[in-house]
Amino acid sequence: MNPAPMAWRVLADADAVALAAARLMIQAAAEAIEQRGRFRLVLAGGRTPEAAYRLLAHQASDWARWECYFGDERCLPADHAERNSQMVERALLSRVPLAPGQVHPIAAERGAEEAAVAYARIIAAAAPFDLVLLGVGEDGHTASLFPGRPLDPEAWVIPVHDAPKPPPDRVSLGLRGLQSSRQLLVLATGAGKREALRGWRAGAALPIAQVCRDRRVTLLLDEAADPGAGPAVS
Repeated sequence: MNPAPMAWRVLADADAVALAAARLMIQAAAEAIEQRGRFRLVLAGGRTPEAAYRLLAHQASDWARWECYFGDERCLPADHAERNSQMVERALLSRVPLAPGQVHPIAAERGAEEAAVAYARIIAAAAPFDLVLLGVGEDGHTASLFPGRPLDPEAWVIPVHDAPKPPPDRVSLGLRGLQSSRQLLVLATGAGKREALRGWRAGAALPIAQVCRDRRVTLLLDEAADPGAGPAVS
């Protein structure tokens, strides 16, 4: 088990995980706005975060005090439907009163190297964040940090090439960027995530484990992903 304080919450299904995540984000926003006058959130891609964003859009908050950043992005045209920024726009940003200046997308259409350098300046100036939202891949990756690749502990943002899933070129917050937060919220749903979570709990050096090491973490998982529920179903 990780030595850091971590709350593992097993919920009934993916819908319950999305609802709990939306509620936690609203709670974190209220606390941050009360204490610091601003809520800085790093958003994740993926189906379960998308479901949480759709629920979040129906919640009341002081939206004028939100600042939204992105954990990673695919090097695709800015208006490409498969970009994380476009998914978040459809699910959340177009439904709540955030001004354009409150949203800070990654200019990944400029190429991984150039975009990483530019976004590192933005992230370094914004940190520490109030909440970083993360997903978990079946291989234990998070954002676009994939297993088997060295992770620079000082990197705010990194270019990613030859990603094991398309597209091959991406931009991702690095260890320093993802860890510079008062709280990490991790979402994992589905039986395919079970082995990665089992490895994380057993101490495997997966990217998700390295990001969350010695950090305040809340993990929301559904029963299908619960590593105590037996072998994963293929």
